[in-house]
Amino acid sequence: MHGDEKWRSLAARIKDWGRELGFSAVGIAGVDLGAAEAGLQAWLNAGYHGEMDYMAAHGAKRARPAELVPGTCSVIVVRMDYLPVAADASANLAAPQRAYVSRYALGRDYHKVLRNRLQKLAERIAGETGAFVFRAFSDSAPVLEVELARRAGLGWRGKHSLLLSREAGSWYFLGELYCNLPLPADPPTGEHCGDCAACLAACPTGAIVAPYRVDARRCISYLTIELKGAIPENFRPLIGNRIYGCDDCQLCCPWNRFAQHTKENDFAVRNGLDTVSLVDLFAWREDDFIQRLAGSAIRRIGFERWLRNIAVGLGNAPPSPAVLAALHNRADDPSALVREHVAWALRRHGD
Repeated sequence: MHGDEKWRSLAARIKDWGRELGFSAVGIAGVDLGAAEAGLQAWLNAGYHGEMDYMAAHGAKRARPAELVPGTCSVIVVRMDYLPVAADASANLAAPQRAYVSRYALGRDYHKVLRNRLQKLAERIAGETGAFVFRAFSDSAPVLEVELARRAGLGWRGKHSLLLSREAGSWYFLGELYCNLPLPADPPTGEHCGDCAACLAACPTGAIVAPYRVDARRCISYLTIELKGAIPENFRPLIGNRIYGCDDCQLCCPWNRFAQHTKENDFAVRNGLDTVSLVDLFAWREDDFIQRLAGSAIRRIGFERWLRNIAVGLGNAPPSPAVLAALHNRADDPSALVREHVAWALRRHGD
């Protein structure tokens, strides 16, 4: 078997092995991301990354895979569906006494699930090729995930900046296996957003400032997850009952008619987070937070920010004796951050 044919054959088998391991799609990208590097730098120069200093710290390394993992000459990109069978998201958003948690965080933390599965894929490849240089990622290092997935033919970048595919919408995680195997790259797919601008109109805080450009400083996912301090007061009423992340730009996307429910038990809803009330969550003690959310992506924000977010949700909830009692119970919370957001919520209710 000639060299090119050998690598084409291996690439085809890698895709089969990936699907056997539970990935919904597998593609291969090259490592020349020079065209994307300029766009990344412009985004950073505009300050759109907010307090996510790690975005600027790693800078160009995101667009240079061989600098991150020396020897990298191709990237295996995988997609894994995460949309769980859960209470209707739009109905939950329309019930302001409930807490809304982004669909991706309703189950187990995806980072470990994807990296463990990518490790198994690498072991399967090594059984065929012998030892090779590789490193697995899933939103865990300076990697241009969407750009690599686009170049690997897994979809196109939507105007909300997420990856879209005709057969699966956008409810999925991405993972990458950087490697030193000269695998042939797949061709990119076409773009199919057309004139649609539903995601721009749907964003509660106007974070999608232009097609394909998101100002993270305005994004509810950033405000409730990445931001460490106080949430700016002008954004608090717009957050509604979203206490961890936001899905509005995906919920309105026509391509998500074709989204697939996940087959992974790890991503199934835990702790009733698809219907739980804000009042009930605000009553959790810190050990409840730690124990109940063990293995959840939500744990990364810590208990203080968790309470901060719920206090905002309670400030936006319809006033009731239960809501006011919940807020008063934490009016003297040990955390100044929590106390400030509780005081704001009480002022919202004229109390």
